[in-house]
Amino acid sequence: MSEQADAPRIRVVIVDDHQIFRTGLKTSLGGELDVVGEAATVDEAIACVRDARPDVVLLDVHLPGGGGGGGAEVLRALAAEPTLGTTRFLALSVSDAADDVVTVIRSGARGYLTKTSSGAEVTAAVQRVHGGDAVFSPRLAGFVLDAFGVGGGETAAADDELDRLSAREQEVMRMIARGYAYKEVAAELFLSVKTVETHVSKVLRKLQLSNRHELTAWALSRRLL
Repeated sequence: MSEQADAPRIRVVIVDDHQIFRTGLKTSLGGELDVVGEAATVDEAIACVRDARPDVVLLDVHLPGGGGGGGAEVLRALAAEPTLGTTRFLALSVSDAADDVVTVIRSGARGYLTKTSSGAEVTAAVQRVHGGDAVFSPRLAGFVLDAFGVGGGETAAADDELDRLSAREQEVMRMIARGYAYKEVAAELFLSVKTVETHVSKVLRKLQLSNRHELTAWALSRRLL
């Protein structure tokens, strides 16, 4: 058997108030994922995530119950849970409204996909979020930019900051910022994973950033993706 086949499956909770959607999503997700819980309301979601302690939560933005805050309320309620330190949240919603995107990202979601995404796309996004990446549907990039409150002056500074990076570092930076895993970057650019890791470390150091999540925000704010 391959290493991939032997790897533990990523444990997922699906939060959506439409049972038909939850059922359809479950059947379309890849075998790499294991759905360990479902919830339809804010209160159910909080209880389910606390009980199941999943790796990734697929979270709808608009949910009944609670105080009316929907998915963002779930995120805020669970933000301080010490036992959920490794649980990541990926918004999956029919909405592509700027307010919804901004609110859920600021509340702690690691990414945002629209429900036009295929099962394979959702599966890949879950894997990337589980690995620490931030993943967004491409057309939502502008809303992510707004979420970080960046103005036009930041865009003007992009050229000077990019001059700090070599051509190869810029290639690696863009792919990492878009949510690609190290091994995917390595395969695309014909590099070793170790070399990619070295490039990423240099990029973060030169740009004075701490992690790939900050790198995604930085690249989006300068309209580099």
